[in-house]
Amino acid sequence: MIAFILSIVFSIGGVGSAIAIVPVMGWLGVPLMTAKPTGLFINTLSMLSATLKNIRHGKLDVRFGLPILIMATAMSPIGAYSGKFIPHRIVLVVFVLFLLYSGTMMLFFRPRKRRGGGNHVIEGSLIGGIAGFLGGLLGVGGGGIISPALILLGYEPKKVASTTALIVFFSSLSGFLTYWGMGTLDLKLLLWVSVPAIVGGWLGTHLMHFKMSSDQVKKMIGVIMYLIALKTLLVALNL
Repeated sequence: MIAFILSIVFSIGGVGSAIAIVPVMGWLGVPLMTAKPTGLFINTLSMLSATLKNIRHGKLDVRFGLPILIMATAMSPIGAYSGKFIPHRIVLVVFVLFLLYSGTMMLFFRPRKRRGGGNHVIEGSLIGGIAGFLGGLLGVGGGGIISPALILLGYEPKKVASTTALIVFFSSLSGFLTYWGMGTLDLKLLLWVSVPAIVGGWLGTHLMHFKMSSDQVKKMIGVIMYLIALKTLLVALNL
């Protein structure tokens, strides 16, 4: 039920729900090393659907996203595997920082037009590497870093959205397969969380197009991310 509700809300705002579902599963007693591949599996399926839709409508520029895709896909398994060695509390603190960053972007960020200068290959590789590593480590795919970073650099938002969906599909898939290979996957949990999340994501996308203002929902998501960050910080501090 939680996965269903969060997926509706987050998909209305154009954001993958794994960023909220993973910490919530942690609060409910699910080990993070089990919750994270579930979040990545949700991202994989939802971003596959979005990517196929973008290809069908001719909105995908593969060359633009290639440097980011390569680095994110390569670094996601490294981030996933690193989770075995990084203390649980440090992972939670990184999660808090990630949520604060994403929530701040949702609440306050406004796109700006790109000016001359800058090397897209270098920029993309750096963004993709960081996003892939953190996405694999936290089980969230990295879209919450890639999309705001590219828009902050002045790239066109619609182009960024379609590109990010493709990148997150591959980085989430590579991270998920890594967790599966490490034996941390719970197939029963995967079924009970991913199916309602995917259904909720489809319903939320429908509501976004026909019923609700995504700008208002993005502000609400930003507040939710702040609240989740606060709760996760309290968990990390054992309060």
